[in-house]
Amino acid sequence: MATLGVNIDHIANVRQARKTVEPDPVQFAFLAELGGADSITVHLREDRRHIQDRDVFLLKDTIKTKLNLEMAATEEMLKISKKLLPDYVTLVPEKRQEVTTEGGLDVKNNKIYLKNFVESLKESNIQVSAFIDPLSEQINYSEQIGFNFIELHTGKYAELKGYDQHKELQRIIESTHEANDLGLVVNAGHGLNYNNVKKIASINNMNELNIGHSIVARALAIGLEKSVREMKSLITSN
Repeated sequence: MATLGVNIDHIANVRQARKTVEPDPVQFAFLAELGGADSITVHLREDRRHIQDRDVFLLKDTIKTKLNLEMAATEEMLKISKKLLPDYVTLVPEKRQEVTTEGGLDVKNNKIYLKNFVESLKESNIQVSAFIDPLSEQINYSEQIGFNFIELHTGKYAELKGYDQHKELQRIIESTHEANDLGLVVNAGHGLNYNNVKKIASINNMNELNIGHSIVARALAIGLEKSVREMKSLITSN
């Protein structure tokens, strides 16, 4: 049965729109946990557009579940993560001009750099995940580099409809099985919502789904704790 990681970046987006102190994503992480979140995900971006350094360190000290730090594979982020010691790090591609992460990390063409980067994180007993597209070559290189996890990018699945979405779902299923055979733990995320999550959650050996935008959007209407409970119910009812 898949677990639920709740991304609270969008809480920080609201705060940073006014450069003030509220809403505090740390307080909302507590509500997410009350709703059943199994982990809390935050993306500490290079430009600090939403989550701030202060947030990640307070989260590490206060949450009761696990902390998943999404970050680019830069020397600055390496230093921060080795000081923070999150439960695990998810390496993601990052461009300043993008609104949100647009695709998976190209592990194939960055193999040597990423291998050294991952080894450095592991020296600090941090487990490491790669956010990748559901492609065999990216999965194989993730295993060769030494990642503990992969997180399959579900953005294309979320955007498609009908038979095209079904084909993308099959690709994600096949990628999950392929990664499992290589000893990789499989997470998934991006674009998942209350309408499309159940088919991804029902994939055998899917470990965790990381979801943020749709939960926070729902929370504007019904409150964060209840919105997390609803998503958790959909994931665990298979």
